[in-house]
Amino acid sequence: MSALLVLHKGAAETTAVTEAEQETAPVPGSIVPPWREGLPVTVLAPDYQRIPGVLDERLSAGQGPLKVKEITVELGLQATSAQAEGARSKARRLADREWLVQETSEMLRPTRPPVPAPDAAPSAQD
Repeated sequence: MSALLVLHKGAAETTAVTEAEQETAPVPGSIVPPWREGLPVTVLAPDYQRIPGVLDERLSAGQGPLKVKEITVELGLQATSAQAEGARSKARRLADREWLVQETSEMLRPTRPPVPAPDAAPSAQD
């Protein structure tokens, strides 16, 4: 689907934006799209991007899934019930949209290996 959408900025100026460009520009508080092959984590709002990042780091270190309270601490938040509930809510939403796998009510892991951002530098493994 490569349809173009035209947004009017003023009477004489227009800007064409492809659907793909719209998907890669996250907005804080935006909806979490369902995961699909090739979709980079950068389509998620920044707060949501951090959770798969924490889990990916854990996986690449050869460790297993994390509990929500552990994710909360890894995000640099206090392990209070309010902070943990915010992380739990985001993690559930990510699991519902298949960005994460919820193994038990508290244990989460990444669904698939991370897809780097389109402009990301190659890793040492490449």
